[in-house]
Amino acid sequence: MTNWFEDVAELTHKGQIKVPYTWSVGEVGSRFLVALRDQKRILGNRCGQCRTVFVPPRNRCGKCFGEIHEWIELGDEGIVTAHTIVRYNHPIQPTPTPFAYAIVKLDGADVGFIHIIKEDLGRLKNGVRVKARFSESRRGHILDIDSFTII
Repeated sequence: MTNWFEDVAELTHKGQIKVPYTWSVGEVGSRFLVALRDQKRILGNRCGQCRTVFVPPRNRCGKCFGEIHEWIELGDEGIVTAHTIVRYNHPIQPTPTPFAYAIVKLDGADVGFIHIIKEDLGRLKNGVRVKARFSESRRGHILDIDSFTII
């Protein structure tokens, strides 16, 4: 005796479901974003155990898993450690093309974070120095840093 489902082909529907959501960035993320918005300051934090400096800040160290309580102000300059140039437009992109996604390691930080470079892409290479350019109207978002520029 066979089961009825062994003789039935699977029904598949290809589609896409949009599930918009929001969540709190928490106390640590809020402090970082408020400093960007209100003071054009980039804050990081330092692990008390292994001394790693993170930006954006976090509440736990990704290396030793210790809690992080020490806040520091970082400068607005650093180096590009990796990058890719985007040449196609898509609604999810933060800016029209061409632009670059880059991992920027700010002076004083031990880890880099992803941001964008909009200009002078012909000069972009790993190791180049960059400086944050802040948006004129800021709203408590990572794009309050409009982009990084090559210096």
